[in-house]
Amino acid sequence: MSLILDASIAAAWLLPEEHSQAAEALVGGLGGACPVPSLFWHEIRSILLVARRRGRIDGGDALAALGRLRRLPLEDAGPGADASVMALAEAHGLSAYDAVYLALALEQSLPLATLDRKLAAAAHGEGVVVLGPFANDG
Repeated sequence: MSLILDASIAAAWLLPEEHSQAAEALVGGLGGACPVPSLFWHEIRSILLVARRRGRIDGGDALAALGRLRRLPLEDAGPGADASVMALAEAHGLSAYDAVYLALALEQSLPLATLDRKLAAAAHGEGVVVLGPFANDG
């Protein structure tokens, strides 16, 4: 299944104490190519660095997690269109970081997998199918 995977789902899949059944099911079910915004990789690196600094993982684990993620069928879809990212952020009170995932889901006509309640609500408002624990909140 192709979908837009946000960093919250990826982090829950990668980090042991954040591991969730929703993340495992979604990431395990990836079939086709899944576009992610360029920002995705920076967010994941940041999440792993914070986990390392807090002693939750070590440096080798962080690099192994990145390698594990790089083996998934993720495709860099670029930074997102400025106008749509800004408009969605304004309309839904999102950060540009979150709005880029929503913009990509709309552009690609793909469902959005997220653990972010506010992003899920915005996606529902835009008619985007949401996957994850907030799938039925719309």
